[in-house]
Amino acid sequence: MENDEVTGRAKGGIARAESLTDGERIEIAKKAAIARWGLKATHRGNFKEDFGIDVDCYVLNDERKTAVISQSGMGLALGLAPRGNAFPRFLASKGMSEVVGAQLAEKLKKPLKFQWAGVGAQGPSIAVHGFDVTLLIDVCKAIIRAEEEEKLNVQQKHVAKKAHVIINASAKAGIQNLVYKLAGFDATRQEVVNAFKLFVREEAREYEKEFPDQLYQQWYRLYELPAPEKNKPWKFKHLTVEQVYTPLAKSKGKILELVRFQRATGKEKYKKLHQFLSEIGVKALRQHLGELIGIAKLSKDRAEYEKNVEKIFGDQAAFDF
Repeated sequence: MENDEVTGRAKGGIARAESLTDGERIEIAKKAAIARWGLKATHRGNFKEDFGIDVDCYVLNDERKTAVISQSGMGLALGLAPRGNAFPRFLASKGMSEVVGAQLAEKLKKPLKFQWAGVGAQGPSIAVHGFDVTLLIDVCKAIIRAEEEEKLNVQQKHVAKKAHVIINASAKAGIQNLVYKLAGFDATRQEVVNAFKLFVREEAREYEKEFPDQLYQQWYRLYELPAPEKNKPWKFKHLTVEQVYTPLAKSKGKILELVRFQRATGKEKYKKLHQFLSEIGVKALRQHLGELIGIAKLSKDRAEYEKNVEKIFGDQAAFDF
């Protein structure tokens, strides 16, 4: 009786195996290999060339094709120190420990372990530890929550700005890539990277303070204006137009000439002209503001300050392009 049951199960197994499609057999074989040998990375990349941080990233051979970055990479993406323990130390800080939920904390305690052998590598595989990159978005959400609840200290404020940029740029890139796939457009690697870099720059601009407080402090002093509790004095609007934007406009096309030259000779010829103009315009603005603050600090009163501004930014813009 017992032998008959074993034979029946064997026959049933053979019948099920024969009914499987080729795709189903491949998936079963993959799962069996993962169960036996553990996860392996099929592809590897690095953020250094495009984003300036030396962090490896991988794609695993599991069913989800999980995208992975290292623990140090999680920290570097958020503007933390390159030390390996910077990321866990940040998460363990008082403010963050109060907003990171139990589920996310549990995932972050268990990094993914996998093997990387490289393409055509002859040597043994190396063991690598990393995190599902989507956890970075969950961490960013927790950081923003900590910011909203005023749980971050002064030294951690810059991390919140990074979190906003990462989430918003990732959302834009994600919805764009979804439309690409639905429409049947296969974007190249460079197109995907370039688009994400542009989204990062756009989002970073939203959180950058272009006009430093030092300039306003000098204007309060020189023009003998009381500092209001909210907003800026009406006078500042006129000063901004007269002393910042008017001199910039008097560059007599030098900014546009520089944009065209860099676009023609640079490595990033794919960029549209307005993208170059935006970047160089920001650099010119920052340079001008720095010079204006220097003039203000050296001037003892309003008369001396305005005389120096007129002398330097009068008929010709003082930009050395």
